[in-house]
Amino acid sequence: MNHKLKIVVTAFSMLAFFIATKLQGQETRKITLQEAINLSINNSHLLKNNSAKIDEAVAVVKEANEKKLPDFTISGSWLYLPISPNISLKTNSSSSGGAGTNVSQAMYTSTGISLPIFTAGRLDYGIESAKYLEKAARLNADENKEAIIFNSISAFSNLYKARAAVELVKEYLDQSNKRVKDFSNLEKNGLLARNDLLKAELQSSNIELTLLDVENNLQLASVNMALMLGLPEKTILIPDSASLIKVVNAKSLEEYEQQALTERKEIGSLALHKKIAELGVKSVKADYYPGLALTAGYIAANVPGFLTISNAVNVGVGVKYSLSSIWKTKTKLAEAGARVQQVAASELMLGDQIRLQVNETYQAYTLSQKRIQVYQKALIQSTENFRIIKNKYDNTLATATDLLEAEVIQLQSRLMVVGATVDAIVAYNKLLQTAGILTP
Repeated sequence: MNHKLKIVVTAFSMLAFFIATKLQGQETRKITLQEAINLSINNSHLLKNNSAKIDEAVAVVKEANEKKLPDFTISGSWLYLPISPNISLKTNSSSSGGAGTNVSQAMYTSTGISLPIFTAGRLDYGIESAKYLEKAARLNADENKEAIIFNSISAFSNLYKARAAVELVKEYLDQSNKRVKDFSNLEKNGLLARNDLLKAELQSSNIELTLLDVENNLQLASVNMALMLGLPEKTILIPDSASLIKVVNAKSLEEYEQQALTERKEIGSLALHKKIAELGVKSVKADYYPGLALTAGYIAANVPGFLTISNAVNVGVGVKYSLSSIWKTKTKLAEAGARVQQVAASELMLGDQIRLQVNETYQAYTLSQKRIQVYQKALIQSTENFRIIKNKYDNTLATATDLLEAEVIQLQSRLMVVGATVDAIVAYNKLLQTAGILTP
C-alpha cells in the first residue's frame, strides 16, 4: 500500500508541476491602450535606431563647431644615415666647400598652430547644415514614433475585436448546444422531425468551426501584440475595452488638410533639407574666395657634430587658395542649384500626396461611421426578427429551419457591429496620423 501511495503522490506531483509550468508560460495580463503604446515605444528597435541616428547628428554638429578651434600639430623624427652625406656650407666669408663633416644621424621636431580667421562662411554654413540635419533626424524619429503608435492602436483594436468575437461565438455555441439538447428530447418523444434535429446539430458544428477560426485569429493577434510590446509571445493579453471605445468628433476635411500641411513631420523634414541645399549653394560660392589663418610654430633640430637649432619660434599669416576653383566651382554651383530645385519639386509632390492621403483617410473614417449606423440598424432588425420567429416557432407557426436561420443572422449582425465599431476607431486614428496630429 505504501508503494502504491508513493506512486500516486508522485503522479500528482508531476501533474501539478506540469500545470504550474503551463501557467508560468502563459501569463495573463490585462492591458490598457496607453500601456500598450508606452511598451511599444520603449521596446521599438526602430526608435532605438533613430535615437542612435540623433546621437550621431548631435556629434556631427559638435564636430562642425570644433572646426573653428585651432589646429595643433606636432611631429618629430630620428634619422639614421648609413652613408655619410657630402655637406657644403655657403657663407659670406667662404664661397668654396667647407670642411667635411661626418654625419650619421639627425633628429628634429616641430609644432604648429593654425587658427582660421576667414573662410568665406564655409565653417558657418557647415555648422548650420549640421544643425538642420539634427532637426531632420529628430523629425524622422517623431514620424516613426507616430507610425509605431498607430500600429499599436491597430494591433490593440484587432486583439479586442478578436476576443469579442470569441466571446460572442461561444455564447451562441452554448445556446446552439442547448437547443440541440432540447430538440433531441423532442425528437425522442416524437414531437420533432429527425431532419430538424440534424439541422440544429449541423448549425452547432458550423458554429464550432467558426469558433476555431476566431480563436485562431485571437491567438495570432495576441502573439503579434506581445511581440510588439516586447513581452513573451505566450502572454495572454486582455485588452481593456474602456481605454479603446470612445466617442470622437471629427473636424472638417479642410481643417485636416491644413493641419497636415503644417504638422506632418515629412513637411518639416523636407523644409530643413531645402535649407541645407541652399546652404550648399552658399558653401560652393565660398570656394571663389581664399582662406586666411593665423599660424604659429616651433622648430628644433639636432645633427650631432654638425648643427643644432632651438628656440626657432615663428608667427605669421597663412593664405590658401585653389586656382582650380576658378573653373571647377561653376560646375559644383550648378549641381548645388539642381539639388535645391529637386527639393522644391519634392515639396510640391509631397503636398499633393498629403492632400490625397488626408482625403482617403477622411472618406474611410466617414464610411466607417455610416457602416456602424447600418450594422446597428441591422442588429435591431435581426434581433426583432429572431424574437418574432421564436414566438412563431413556439406557436408552431414557423419551422426549425426559420428559427436557426434567424439565430445565425442575429449572430452575424452582432459580430458586424463589434467589428465596425473597432474599425471606426482605427480609421479615426489613421486620419489623425495622416493629419500629423496623432501625438501632441
